[in-house]
Amino acid sequence: MPVEDVLTRGRQGGLVRRLGGVDLVGFGIGIIIGTGVFTLAGIEAKQHAGPAVVLSFVIGGVVAALAALCYAELTSAVPTAGSAYTYAYATVGELLAWIIGWDLLLEFALGAAVVSRSWSGYVSNLLGLPPELFGEDAPVNIGAMVIIAVLTAVAVSGIRESAWVTNALVVVKVAVCVLVIVAGLFFVRGANLVPFVPPAQPAAEGAGPMEQPLVEVLLGMEQSAYGFGGVLTAAAIVFFAYTGFEALANLGEETRRPRRDLPVGLLGSLAVCTLLYVAVALVLTAMADYRQIDEGAPLAAAFQAVGLPWVAALIALGAITGLTSVMMVELVTIGRIGFAMSRDGLLPRKLSQVHPRWGTPHRMTIGGALVIMLLAGFVPIAELADMVSIGALSGFFIVTLAVPVLRARRPDLERPFRVPLSPWLPVLAALLCLYLMSNLNVITWLRFGAWLVLGLVIYFGYGRRRSRLAVG
Repeated sequence: MPVEDVLTRGRQGGLVRRLGGVDLVGFGIGIIIGTGVFTLAGIEAKQHAGPAVVLSFVIGGVVAALAALCYAELTSAVPTAGSAYTYAYATVGELLAWIIGWDLLLEFALGAAVVSRSWSGYVSNLLGLPPELFGEDAPVNIGAMVIIAVLTAVAVSGIRESAWVTNALVVVKVAVCVLVIVAGLFFVRGANLVPFVPPAQPAAEGAGPMEQPLVEVLLGMEQSAYGFGGVLTAAAIVFFAYTGFEALANLGEETRRPRRDLPVGLLGSLAVCTLLYVAVALVLTAMADYRQIDEGAPLAAAFQAVGLPWVAALIALGAITGLTSVMMVELVTIGRIGFAMSRDGLLPRKLSQVHPRWGTPHRMTIGGALVIMLLAGFVPIAELADMVSIGALSGFFIVTLAVPVLRARRPDLERPFRVPLSPWLPVLAALLCLYLMSNLNVITWLRFGAWLVLGLVIYFGYGRRRSRLAVG
């Protein structure tokens, strides 16, 4: 599809431009800081990387930053809803665009369901609510379903209202992160950081080949934990914690000055979150022996162990607010991705209708929320969390390659922000995304393949014949 057609759709799409650079940074921090800082840092330190989980966050942050540079160029040149889906549509064609859009829907829907179940567990622990209705052991996780319903109402009521809620939650959880760093410094023990990269050792007994990273299977390596391989495996998993920044690229049609504010929002939020992740991970592994870290609530347990239960309570509050803001942005993002795909005819066109009063794609947002509520309420999906990372990385892989492709096809297109050292830096970013994907386990790849097959069946059975390109 010509780039001019994409830009025309953006100008005529009906979404209201109400967001500025500060709002976008708030949205970015709102979705990035969540499960990664409150849960994944401790889990990956214990299972794969030890104190070197700090390096895992650095590696994940570097790859995310390279991808963000590519996003920044594309969003400044093609500021429309749809993110990676729209960029693929404008550069490499409809089929690949559908695959990316399908992956993004998986990433954000599954991510919102996972986070809502985690939110339910934190609320249950903090307020002493019945485990039969809240938490992972509940037959029907009512808490997860209720929070998705409430946040969907906010997301549908308007993008500006969503931004207010998100920014308020961001202030709370950033303050909690700073508290963790400052208070934790008084309980740092250097011995806990030695060895910084624990030596590689055989994988835990009972770990099957399906749990082995794909790269180890392809190279015929023995399954192991820790060592530099463990650092890379942890980097692939904690990459989940960075994926939220791409949600900002879906807000191009609702940003007042997208060519300036979108790059600021992308790079600014990512820089802030990377610094917080690294600092919190370092403090956590310096406070507690990585082999003894509590996987359920790593940060809270660490402060309880040193006699600061009030800090642990504040961390629980920060986790609740942090996870709430993540769900808020994910719901907003799902609505915008579905809006773009529906507008192109790949999904039913009624889903792209904008509410006359609120200016939001309410039908797609509500429809996506219903699916998320079913997943969150009835399906224990913790084992599928890796699919969030593989979905995001596959999207980033396409976006990084879209930059040199679009430059070759449209060198005349105005680009207020340009990726330096193109095409070398975008190609490097693509290779790094692919390598991180290879460090995810075999079962994740099989599930991802099944999701792609389902998407192709829908595309060839419905979308291809009804798309904007097919009907002219």
